[in-house]
Amino acid sequence: MNEEQKEQGTGTGGDFEEQLRELLAEDAHTVRPAPVPYPAIRRRGVIGRRRRAAAAGAALVTLTVLPAGAYALAGEDADGPVVASTPQVSAPPRTSATPSAGPARPATEDQLLDGITFEEATDGLKKCLVYDQSRTGGPSDLRTGLGAAEEYRIILAMNSTGDSNAPGDGMYVVAVKDQPKQTRLICSVKNGEASGLNTSVGSDDVPGAGPVMADSNGGKLYQQSVIDRGNWKLPFRWGAIGTVEPSVARVTVSYGGATSQAALDHGWFVASGVLNQQVTVAPRIKGYDADGKLVYDSDEDKSYEKQLP
Repeated sequence: MNEEQKEQGTGTGGDFEEQLRELLAEDAHTVRPAPVPYPAIRRRGVIGRRRRAAAAGAALVTLTVLPAGAYALAGEDADGPVVASTPQVSAPPRTSATPSAGPARPATEDQLLDGITFEEATDGLKKCLVYDQSRTGGPSDLRTGLGAAEEYRIILAMNSTGDSNAPGDGMYVVAVKDQPKQTRLICSVKNGEASGLNTSVGSDDVPGAGPVMADSNGGKLYQQSVIDRGNWKLPFRWGAIGTVEPSVARVTVSYGGATSQAALDHGWFVASGVLNQQVTVAPRIKGYDADGKLVYDSDEDKSYEKQLP
């Protein structure tokens, strides 16, 4: 090969290599991915984080407005679960336990008879309120129905004598309250347990009634069962209760040949005594004003049942 041919070969190879480099460069530029759009990706990330934060905040607000336990599953039927609303309950602060307030004391200590202490009378009242709730199927917090013990005033506590209709001796506790309605309870406690409860809700006032009115269901305090008529257990502790108007300054109750001075306690009169003989006539009640004038006599009261059944 001469020199001219060598130069031509060399030149041809160099041109080819140069062209190959250019083609490879063009192909590399063609297949190279576009630059990563970092600003756009960052912007989307910020927006996503803000949305998640807003959703979390909304969830927290929802939990605050609707606390746990705001709704409770009450039952299930053919249409699916039934949901019942329950009152909102807030957890009490963690403090040392203190005894709950009890009922008010009677106006005089003479209204607590036969050695019954105020604490014993209070315990009996509470047991009777629980007894009423269990009997009626009501809630156990005692805030509905007859209410709680601290709403009442105990006006009488005395021994009770069992009879053929309700055997077993025990004690009676009488308690009253004015709000939201006038309520009177006669609670029977035997062997440390509530055994019966007589209630009266609302005023016993009747048109034309006098300034003194005997409790319409108070007869259970001063008589034994009609089954034992003529054969009462003696001696017999009796009690009589009723309402009085502010104009009445004194009340007396006569029963079985003896007369008792009644205690006046926030619009109620409370009398008691011990019967040593069989009787057939109900207690006679008299009321006097501040001047000693007779303003009420049960013998003149047509609504008062004067004979025992």
